[in-house]
Amino acid sequence: LTLASPGTTWMQEILTLLFSCGDVLPAKTIPNWERAPWLEQIYFRDALRNTAARRLITTHLPARVLAPALQQSKAKVIYVARNPKDVAVSFYHFHRLAKFLPNPGTFDAFLTRFLEGTVHYGSWFDHVKGWLGQRQLLDIFYVTYEELHQDLRGTVQRLSAFLGCPLGPETLGALEQHCSFATMRDNTMANYSLIPPEIMDHSQGCFMRKGVVGDWRDHFSPLQNARFNRLYQEEMGDSELQARWPMA
Repeated sequence: LTLASPGTTWMQEILTLLFSCGDVLPAKTIPNWERAPWLEQIYFRDALRNTAARRLITTHLPARVLAPALQQSKAKVIYVARNPKDVAVSFYHFHRLAKFLPNPGTFDAFLTRFLEGTVHYGSWFDHVKGWLGQRQLLDIFYVTYEELHQDLRGTVQRLSAFLGCPLGPETLGALEQHCSFATMRDNTMANYSLIPPEIMDHSQGCFMRKGVVGDWRDHFSPLQNARFNRLYQEEMGDSELQARWPMA
């Protein structure tokens, strides 16, 4: 099982609770990068030795890199997309925390690079369109960050059906409680506070910052918003995601 794109931490917690049938102990005692290791990290080689029938794997890799291998596998893919304006804001703040990423500079300078696709993992537009193009080739479940906010219960029910994973009322109740933003923010196994300061500068803020929809409105100037909207319309005007989030 492979995950991709923003909202990853949230999806990691949801899947942990689904596969544990509502038992919160794994989510409270095992760091999320061990429960669902990152394909891009060198430590992932250890996860390859795990021959368990069901594995969670996390990645932000684009479809052009990963999809050919997945097409030859039995993997189920979950792709989480998010309003790109909120993605840009979230990624900007993550750059301020992460010492392994370049200094983002001003938000305006970072936003320019985001629109140019010269940030880590490349263009958001290419990433999303690349994975949307896999709908006929992979066993893939698309969901948006906004859907998780609006209807967590309904989304989890659809997800459990996709995975063939039983979802009883007790599991659903435990999942809704554990996977609230406030609970995840305070969970050291999910909030990345265990990451040493030489890797993440925790003095610059929290990894789990706000967890809201529409935070971009507090960051974008009218000029930035107009520039973003023009490019978005050019790139995504005919996309099925067009109506998934408000761009105004």
